[in-house]
Order: sequence, then structure tokens, then C-alpha cells
Amino acid sequence: MKYDYLIVGSGLYGAVFARKATDAGKSVLVIDKRPNIGGNVYTEDIEGIHVHKYGAHIFHTNIKEVWDYVNQFAEFNRFTNSPVANYKGELFSLPFNMYTFNKMWGVVTPEEAAAKIEEQRKEAGITEPKNLEEQAISLVGTDIYEKLIKGYTQKQWGRPCDELPAFIIKRLPVRLTFDNNYFNALYQGIPKGGYTKMVANMLDGIEVKLGVNYLDNKEEYDAMADKVIFTGPIDEYFGFKLGYLEYRSVRFENEVLDKPNFQGNAAVNYTDAETPWTRIIEHKWFEFGKDDAGNDLPKTVISREFSSEWKPGDEPYYPVNDDKNGKLYQEYKELGDKEDKVIFGGRLGEYKYYDMDAVIASALDMAKKELG
Repeated sequence: MKYDYLIVGSGLYGAVFARKATDAGKSVLVIDKRPNIGGNVYTEDIEGIHVHKYGAHIFHTNIKEVWDYVNQFAEFNRFTNSPVANYKGELFSLPFNMYTFNKMWGVVTPEEAAAKIEEQRKEAGITEPKNLEEQAISLVGTDIYEKLIKGYTQKQWGRPCDELPAFIIKRLPVRLTFDNNYFNALYQGIPKGGYTKMVANMLDGIEVKLGVNYLDNKEEYDAMADKVIFTGPIDEYFGFKLGYLEYRSVRFENEVLDKPNFQGNAAVNYTDAETPWTRIIEHKWFEFGKDDAGNDLPKTVISREFSSEWKPGDEPYYPVNDDKNGKLYQEYKELGDKEDKVIFGGRLGEYKYYDMDAVIASALDMAKKELG
């Protein structure tokens, strides 16, 4: 059988494009080398809890078109992301807000907090931040940088903060209010029933083959379709012939605990350098500690996250968007642009740090261009 589109990868980009193409009357085959659909948003059921297998995914967006689109495939709860920072047993509110500033300095008013940050910024002598360390100090002062940013960030990226680009931390929310909603997003939540169910609804009625590696039989699969949507790593597509793009990887240690509550919050970040993990996720609190039927859950599942340098064979998570990798990606993109029947999309295909809503927006945009 000849298909209009072969879609390599059943994550959000692939699933959205597959749905749009199918609804436009196109024939579609989706393949994925994993044994499950959903890419990195895959959730598996453990003790009635939807466990985010590839790290915590909290949907948030200001794009109404994207929010309306995903709500066709899932009902979202009203989850608000309010992480907690644990620095050697001291707990602080994240994002940085008046609770954080009060705990750190004893200040009570927004004016006092702003004055303290300004005082520490001036003491550090920073005018034009040249790296992440200087950017962080100019945003929140030296004390918060030292306790709540430095150790966590160095664990996350495996590099000293003064060697990381400033833009990484520009998305960090800082508020002179008591608002502890981490995301500046109009719409936010977690799909009831988990992300796997949402992706399954997107792929309803579409042919999907799992456990299939496209690159092992590329010529055979290419012959099956007029066009290929490739959502895997662009450098892998080209056999790494220009070199490897770098990523940070993440390793998870999951534990089922015979208790109803471990940390009282979905996410707790461990910001000191000595604790080997970056954070602990307690998955049940993404859905208010209840199962699909609304029953309280007697057990809990936690995941400790360990950040690591990526090496071939590891799961690629975060693109290292420095100058060296940016230049290498551009060279791969130029090769990709010459492929007349292949479209590269998504986090790995475009080598981009993508939030979920941006991936979906990108797929919807590509579908408009392709399908009219």
C-alpha cells in the first residue's frame, strides 16, 4: 500500500500532523521505534497513578488555538504548577515570589524585596549580563542565586553557571507578588486519564506500527509514502556524518511507596550541589492524588531525576543550544532542506527546546502549509 504520509514518531508533533492529514482525507502510516505511542509525554499506569515515564509534563499555553485543539482529545484538570525548592532542608517557594523573598531576607513588601535585589545586583557590579550566573544575579540577587539556582543549574547542565548562556534563565519567572503559579500561562492543566490517552485519541482510526525503526529499513519505508514527516534526531537521520549534536539526558529512579503522601507536592527541586538528583516528582499530585474514578490512592510513586551528559544510545532530552551546536544544526538543516520528500519536525527534528504547546503549534502550522 502507498501512503500520502509516513510519519516517523508518535509524539505530539507526529500525532497532531497525523490527525490533521487524516482529517484532510490523506492516507497516513505512523511508525515508532518505541513499544508505545506518545513519545516523551507517554504516561504509564502504576498503582492507578499516571506516571510520566520521561519526566514531568505540565501543559501550559497562551495560544488559544492550541488549547482549543488539545481539548478536543482530552479533558484537562485545573492543575497549577507550584514547585518547592529544598536547599539543605530549607523550603522555598518557586517561582521566586514574595514568599521566597520573605523566607530569604525577612522582607514583607514588594518595595523592600526590589530594593534588596537591586542592592545585591549593584554589589556584584553587573550591568550587561554575559552568562547565566550574571543574568541570575541581576534578576534575583546573590543570595537566591547561591542557594536556589547555582547548584541546581550546574547539576542540570553539567557545566559551571558562568559558562552557560544568559538566555537559559531569562524564562525564569520572578514576581513581586504572592502568586506561586510557575507558568505565566492563561491555560494550564494535565489531561485527565494521562497523556497516553490524549495521544491515543489523536491517533484514533489511524494506522500505527510500534517497535519499528525507520532508519533500519529507510529505503523500504520511503518507497511506501509520497512524503515523510521525520520527528527523530536530524543528525541521526544523516548518519551523524557531520558529527553529533549534543543533548543533556535524564535518568529516572522510580519508587513505589506504601504510603499515601511522600512530599505533599508534585515537584520538589533539590537546589544544593551535594544532593545528586535535581528533583523528585510525586506523580499522584498532578491529578490531585486520586485515580480515574476519583478515589484516594493509598500508595504513591516518586521519581528521582538525575541529569547527565548525553552519549550515543542515551535518550536525548534537552538540546545544548550553544554556538557550536547551533552551527552544526544549521549544517544539518541545510542538508535537510535538500531532501525533497522529507519534513523534519519537533524537538529532535528541529533541535529545539520546545514546550508542548510550541510543538503542537509548529505541527499545526506545518499542516496548514502542507494540507492547505
